Amino acid sequence: MTHKNPPATLTELLEQGDPSRAAIRTPDGDTVTYDSLRRQVHDLAGQLREFGIERDDRVAIVLPNGLETILSFLAVSTVATAAPLNPAYKADEFRFYMEDTNARALITHSQGSEEVRKAAPPGALWISIDLESNGEARFSIAGESKGSHRHEAPDPDDIALVLHTSGTTSRPKRVPLTHANLAKSVRNVVDTYQLGPEDASLCVMPLFHVHGLVASTLATLLSGGTVIVPPRFNALNFWRLVEEYGVTWFSAVPTIHQALLNRARRRGRTADIPAVHEGLRFIRSCSSPLPASVMIEMEDCFGVPVLEAYGMTEAAHQMSSNPLPPGKRVPGSVGPGTGVSVAIMDEDGALQNTGDTGEVVIKGTNVINGYEDNPQANADSFTNGWFRTGDEGLLDSDGYLKLVGRRKELINRGGEKVSPVEIDEVLLTHPSVVEVVAFGIPHPTLGEEPSAAVVLSEPTATQSQLIEHCRRHLAQFKCPRRIHIVDSIPRTATGKVQRRLVAATFTGTSADG
Repeated sequence: MTHKNPPATLTELLEQGDPSRAAIRTPDGDTVTYDSLRRQVHDLAGQLREFGIERDDRVAIVLPNGLETILSFLAVSTVATAAPLNPAYKADEFRFYMEDTNARALITHSQGSEEVRKAAPPGALWISIDLESNGEARFSIAGESKGSHRHEAPDPDDIALVLHTSGTTSRPKRVPLTHANLAKSVRNVVDTYQLGPEDASLCVMPLFHVHGLVASTLATLLSGGTVIVPPRFNALNFWRLVEEYGVTWFSAVPTIHQALLNRARRRGRTADIPAVHEGLRFIRSCSSPLPASVMIEMEDCFGVPVLEAYGMTEAAHQMSSNPLPPGKRVPGSVGPGTGVSVAIMDEDGALQNTGDTGEVVIKGTNVINGYEDNPQANADSFTNGWFRTGDEGLLDSDGYLKLVGRRKELINRGGEKVSPVEIDEVLLTHPSVVEVVAFGIPHPTLGEEPSAAVVLSEPTATQSQLIEHCRRHLAQFKCPRRIHIVDSIPRTATGKVQRRLVAATFTGTSADG
């Protein structure tokens, strides 16, 4: 779906859908048409203005996935800047993020958690959102209104969304995403997967993260399709929702794909999957590396193309993706750039040749101009107009990008650089291994050596057997000397594995090195 006059702001994006078509559906029965969505966002934005919210204000949103979250985000981005936060945070975390973004107001349910209440900055406006008896959302606030009804549409350069980087190697950095950044990224997603009004996406990723917000939700709204929003991912009813709501695609992290695949394995592969393949067009994977073996098994099990993409917050999500058929899908690759320039750069800032390994750099309208209030990070992250992603990779002759790993996560064993992704892929070929994360641990003479943590389908394999499996497939210097057999692998709220945090968990070292 290519737009002759593509929207430059999220407000313009909302004008795309057929008024009578369903825009958002929730499994508890709520259905919102595009006409109702536009009207509710307009009314909620007007309420925010009445409350005194202005363009330069930041408004924190603490809500679980659902209709109210999408409406709140769209309304806030129309008037000010949205700062969605993970509802699972503790009081200290809420306090840090709200203070760091200088949030003037907070939107949550009237029965908001005690952790949020304890953390609200002094003087911040407390705004509740609830669904009324007619199914439409309304804001409420303690005290009198003190704003105006003055309507002012956002400009493309206005900041619509502010998020934080994960902060695994340093203090979290603020990422300001403009309407133009988001509109371009959303359009790239729509064009990459040829989304249209007949498509329905199942949003199982958190809406406080760009993956769920941009790919699953905003891209669907730009295409004129329908987004299905359950409160959370549940492997037990997943395929029932796909069938019941006519889902044509969904996007998730490998953790979720693995959960669906593991359940299918336990139940006789496709026994858990209804006859939805005629409607389901493709499955998208992003936000964490998808092992090639998992992609191949998913396609065999689920019967649809599995398209791995590459995204990050600083690029308003998508940067590259494997294409739909008849385009070539390359297992282990995140595909060519999708409306984004992608190149490989060495440490001195020189662009590299095809096949050479170096740091992945990007350039495009979707990419931020810089972090907020962080000149050192900006100096480190931008070179000659290119944004340095911090990922190590290479481009093949067809322009397909293969990621080797995070530059700071590469294992340096006596000067030999070892990709933890390569170890992951080898261990996943062992029949007993269902999840794995490799990482470096300190060594007194070599500096670092490889290690790994694995989750087994059955407690049959031993550490020595797994190490021997690695020795049959990897050079000696790449083989882990120790493999931890665990019940689960530590992940972030969005399902990402952060190798430095995992290493810290098993070695007692700092994750901030």
